[in-house]
Amino acid sequence: MRRLLVMNTLAICSLCSGCSRAPSVSIIGSFFPIWMICIVAGVVAAFIARAVLVRSGLEHHVGPVWLFYPSTVTLCACTLWEVFFR
Repeated sequence: MRRLLVMNTLAICSLCSGCSRAPSVSIIGSFFPIWMICIVAGVVAAFIARAVLVRSGLEHHVGPVWLFYPSTVTLCACTLWEVFFR
């Protein structure tokens, strides 16, 4: 019983260690959370992807656009987060 309690305590402590502090960046003296910057960059990347797809005439091949572009924003934001801030 004591061993199970110790294992549960260690598991909970290891899970809570990631909640210590949110990374932030100072922009003109104001601190912004990194996730906000990644989302803005993801939206910009989705607009660029849309412009490329429209210009090449491939936008009608991507499926439902209401699902494709939010997924593109999420993919780009998460990729930026993993590459630059992890």
